[in-house]
Amino acid sequence: MIVLADCLSPHVAMAKADHMRLAWQQPYPGEGRVRVLSWTCTCRATVYELCQSGGVAYIRRMLQLDGAPEIHETFRWSLSEARTVWAALLSGQAR
Repeated sequence: MIVLADCLSPHVAMAKADHMRLAWQQPYPGEGRVRVLSWTCTCRATVYELCQSGGVAYIRRMLQLDGAPEIHETFRWSLSEARTVWAALLSGQAR
């Protein structure tokens, strides 16, 4: 995880050579309320969010493009598993 002086949210470290590859898929349609628990800084083109909804948690990836962002999400895990993957993402051990 990288923290810059002018930014309040963390930045994702560069992916390590042997990083875990996450399976990204289209957002689940019709999902109810979503709580964003943590997020990366919006000063980068790709923003990640750790989300919780309906007793499960996942990571959302948003590529900020002109117009609408391109959004993908991971598989759903328990909150503790999702927090482990979140930490791996921030440290460059997952992407």
